[in-house]
Amino acid sequence: MNISCKQEKAFITLPSIISNGMVLQQKTQIKLWGEANANASIVITAGWGKTIKTKANENGKWMAIINTPAAGPAFDIQFRNDDTVFTVHDVLLGEVWLASGQSNMEMPLEGWPPNDTIQNSETEINQAHFADIRVFTVNRAYSFIPQTNVSGQWEKADTSLVGEFSATAYFFAKKLHQKLKVPVGIIHSSWGGTPVESWISAEKLHAANEFIPEIQAIKEAIPLEQNLNNWLDSLPSITISDTVPEISYETTEFMDSMCASQTFDDSQWASMQLPISWETTEVGHFDGNIWFRKMIEIPETWLNKNLILELGPIDDMDLSYFNGEKIGENLEDGLWQKKRIYKINKSLVINTINLIAIRVTDIQGGGGIYGNWNDLKIYPENDISKAISLAGEWKYLPTAEYRNNKFYLYNIANREYFARPKVPIQASPNTPTCLYNAMIAPLLQYTIKGAIWYQGESNVGRAKQYSKTFPLMIENWRKEWQLGNFPFYFVQIAPFQYESGTNSAPLRDAQRLSLRTPNTGMAVTLDIGDINNIHPANKKDVGERLALWALAKDYGESIVYSGPLYHQMKVENSLLRISFTHIGSGLMINGTTLKEFEIAGEDGIFYPAKATVNNNVVILQCEKVKNPKAARYAFSNAPDGNLFNKEGLPASSFTTEKLTN
Repeated sequence: MNISCKQEKAFITLPSIISNGMVLQQKTQIKLWGEANANASIVITAGWGKTIKTKANENGKWMAIINTPAAGPAFDIQFRNDDTVFTVHDVLLGEVWLASGQSNMEMPLEGWPPNDTIQNSETEINQAHFADIRVFTVNRAYSFIPQTNVSGQWEKADTSLVGEFSATAYFFAKKLHQKLKVPVGIIHSSWGGTPVESWISAEKLHAANEFIPEIQAIKEAIPLEQNLNNWLDSLPSITISDTVPEISYETTEFMDSMCASQTFDDSQWASMQLPISWETTEVGHFDGNIWFRKMIEIPETWLNKNLILELGPIDDMDLSYFNGEKIGENLEDGLWQKKRIYKINKSLVINTINLIAIRVTDIQGGGGIYGNWNDLKIYPENDISKAISLAGEWKYLPTAEYRNNKFYLYNIANREYFARPKVPIQASPNTPTCLYNAMIAPLLQYTIKGAIWYQGESNVGRAKQYSKTFPLMIENWRKEWQLGNFPFYFVQIAPFQYESGTNSAPLRDAQRLSLRTPNTGMAVTLDIGDINNIHPANKKDVGERLALWALAKDYGESIVYSGPLYHQMKVENSLLRISFTHIGSGLMINGTTLKEFEIAGEDGIFYPAKATVNNNVVILQCEKVKNPKAARYAFSNAPDGNLFNKEGLPASSFTTEKLTN
């Protein structure tokens, strides 16, 4: 009897971040890892003259540690396993930094026109010829459980690609590259509109007694989430990554066009009060397409006249219809602040009863028709005084759900969305731990020099909690990366005119207080914000101010790297003396009079103070405060602070009071 055995073919796989064009940290020990056959031997030959051997465990996982020399020419790295040879080409050695946060880190060098632009974008893109600056952009993903790989690829900073790079990260890398004359690699992992707790592990949050109900709900949701994923996978879907260069939100067939029809029956649809962000409704954190419909009655005197439909801002995209005919659209990312104003041709205005139908598409962050109540209205052209409000009850139906780069298409006839399997908490980019699991955990083996961070806007209103969770995140990352207290430099959020009743100053102060965490630094942006746009156009100064910290603290440059930071307060009768660190060559007033300082007495009521500079100390006084107890500076949403050091770096806002909310 003959017995034959078929041997399993040898294989080697690598995570996406270990790939052609990557940058490895120079002059240190790095890790290389991947999968192979169980118990297989792997030989790794690095082009700089190192060869090491390792072995996969019984699950096929393997890891190797190898020393890297100083930066030099590009190398290849060969991975060999029996008859399998895998080579990674064009590997550079240099300085590797992680760049993370929310939309102001995510914002690309080409901007999000027309509203969110980058200063000198076209010039910077046309002058980008830096083959030794490379960026690995982690594709967006979220998960209830830690993942082992991300999607993305290394790309060079040339004119064809650099426009898609994080602007802040690019300017940081460019400054380092031009000063150090070595390659710079950026791992960019950010997601707009996300809170800090999304970027922290469940174990760390639980140990700190933060978000305990959410973490418990996640544990319960994990098996149910799999049921939901299986259910979604049974639906028709559209994979975005297969569309080149990107999906067309008008021509792609979502199988929902009938929702614009006057004859379509929406009697069984649910209702929503508009305007509102749908995250605050029973829909919750939902990305995808939602149709809204409303029947309206207009006066007979409006018949056969051009009308104007105003919908206010929509997050993010819309297709808008009147009596089944398209009257307007905004189908590009980044238009979430743009108010929709559409003209309705008189040929459509032939009945007093009419249908308005709107498909809203959102693929990240908040979604919905979310403006003010007076934004929603319809009126005869050139006669807004006769406007009829459209705020109030609208019918709605989700028709496609977007997650993990796919649109899953619901059956509209049977309102399939409402049969969607339920979970106790939704996985989303805003859910605690979900971005850490999908966009940080898979990177933890990759050796980095340090991290830069731009986030905080989504935690405005929770400053006291942020003063705990932000340092917690830094500690979390450092522990899991096992690289010691690597440098962590962050951006203090810029001035912005938040809605009434919201003050971002305490959040900025929570960031300032986070400097107590060892080996951290803060780039102040009080002077380069845009109070009318949460995405300021000046990202060059932001990136370069972060680079100043790195050049001074990590690369030995003898430079002034920070603006003045509050040090201490001394009371002298009715005067307060405020001293600062990081005064550089001395304090400087940008203008003739120092502004934005306030003082308070025992009653805690702050009054504007007369402020002068004497021997690099700011002296404050106010006739209304005879016995001052506290001081603050630039402590509002949109301050016009003008205290700098002579090197031109702005002072941070601060308060001497403790954070209370």
